[in-house]
Amino acid sequence: MHIELRGLKLCHPAAARGAAPALGPLDLDIASGEQVAVIGPSGAGKTSLLLGLACALRPASGGLRLDGRDPWSLPARALRRLRGQGFLATQVPPLPPRQRVVTSVLAGRLPRIGLWESLRSLVVPSAVPQAEAALARFDLADKIFTRVDRLSGGERQRVGLARALVAQPRLLMVDEPLSALDPARAEQAMQALTAAAREQGATLVCTLHQVPMALRHFTRVIGLQEGQLAFDLPTAEVTPERLRALYAQHLDELEGAGIPNAAAAAMAPALALAPTAMQCR
Repeated sequence: MHIELRGLKLCHPAAARGAAPALGPLDLDIASGEQVAVIGPSGAGKTSLLLGLACALRPASGGLRLDGRDPWSLPARALRRLRGQGFLATQVPPLPPRQRVVTSVLAGRLPRIGLWESLRSLVVPSAVPQAEAALARFDLADKIFTRVDRLSGGERQRVGLARALVAQPRLLMVDEPLSALDPARAEQAMQALTAAAREQGATLVCTLHQVPMALRHFTRVIGLQEGQLAFDLPTAEVTPERLRALYAQHLDELEGAGIPNAAAAAMAPALALAPTAMQCR
């Protein structure tokens, strides 16, 4: 799915009148099938960007076009169909605790199947091999009939990613998919996510706190800072100096996320002044 943003501004519904927008104005073009990482400190507007792309947050001004169409000018039914072509994987996936994993994963298919099949699938899942294959990418095939409330936080996050793959969207939006994962699982999950998006021909927009993951798995990186575009560059051009400027007021987040050795050396003076961020997973 091709994405075009022109002067896009997004405001949270609960924001006070006259408050600065959560995002924008922002101009972006993302080609169909492209994979893009979005980085930046907390409050930079990363999640707001995904909500805008998912047509869950109406623009305050400016334009959003998906495959050349303005979602908010479409009739209600056409807007629902367009939303069904995308999938937003949230940082904490909404998985009913008493539901079996297979049912939670296959819920990703609901926009593409009829009402009766949806109801029948709640009792007798109709695409178990598809769910099992998606779970296997995240090393969770053995959990397919486990109840969600018996999973760890990291396992739940990976179940949410498996559901995103089963959805087979044309636009896959993933918000902080590695926050509950240890380094080995995070690497596995990112490899699985990007490979599946390539296989399905889906456009992938992924927000990340882990800067090294963004640099390792994506060829294009977008940096957001206080709702504004700080840079939009090929990965090779994301230098330590640009990262230091992006996280200027949040160097503890950058240190906690980790950076490549060369970047760490370049940023050592600034990081030495920053508080140490302790993270437990």
